[in-house]
Amino acid sequence: MASPQHLALAHAVSRKFPPNPSVSPAASSSHRRSFLSWSLSFYPQPILNAQRRSTTGLAIDFPTLNILGFLCYFVSTSAFLYSPLIRHQYAVRNPVSPEPTVRLNDLAFAAHAVVLSLVTYSQFFSCWGYRQEKGRRASIPILGILVGSVLGVLVTVFVVESRGADGGNDADGWAWIDVIYAIGYVKLVVTITKYIPQAYTNYLRKSTSGWSIAQILFDLTGGVLSLLQLVLDASLQNDWSGIMGNPIKLGLGNASIFFDLIFILQHYWLYRGRHLRGKDDEETALLRDEEAVRS
Repeated sequence: MASPQHLALAHAVSRKFPPNPSVSPAASSSHRRSFLSWSLSFYPQPILNAQRRSTTGLAIDFPTLNILGFLCYFVSTSAFLYSPLIRHQYAVRNPVSPEPTVRLNDLAFAAHAVVLSLVTYSQFFSCWGYRQEKGRRASIPILGILVGSVLGVLVTVFVVESRGADGGNDADGWAWIDVIYAIGYVKLVVTITKYIPQAYTNYLRKSTSGWSIAQILFDLTGGVLSLLQLVLDASLQNDWSGIMGNPIKLGLGNASIFFDLIFILQHYWLYRGRHLRGKDDEETALLRDEEAVRS
């Protein structure tokens, strides 16, 4: 198996990077602030939905993919933290760095993200009494990602059981840690794709009304601080392998920042004139937006 790629994945399944006792106080502070910013980013959207009593303007694909991604992250993080078998297989494949990079705060973050994503997703249903667009459901491409992710993990389980040595307990062949890696790869796919439906929805509506820009500002802050931590660590240790040697982690961080900048561009420049004023204006604009999306 390709353990260098798997090692990169173990670092990359989270967009947070755990602090190392040997790093500088500045880098450690940057990590704490990025962790806080990412945690806070889950609150503005459900709060905005509650204030407007509507989810119009928010693509249902976004919380759908968030649930899938952070549920996978929770499972993979739990396995690396608490499964003796997975931790042993990780150590066998990575003798130079036998300790998984995940920490308890990663697990707490994942659980927190799953709960808040479920709350946001639930706001699309009538139990909240919010104004809804009829027939609203996840798009076919997103459903394809959901089904493909489940099938991919199940295929990996089948391969481990059928081809793995000692029932998948031998880390030198197909092993149960590969199932955890497959779950981690689902998180990577979700991180890359989850913003696309919302950016497209904003484009169709020519408006960001209903989409919280505050969550994007928190997310961007966390991403920039996280990259700053990487640069500080590499500079102080005179070792740039942590950046250049892990393109998955670097690419994921840059992908999220890229979409954050797109949303900021849409909100503050491209569709700036579409800010709604007053309840009556909002009702009229929402009806027009719904017609535009359906067409």
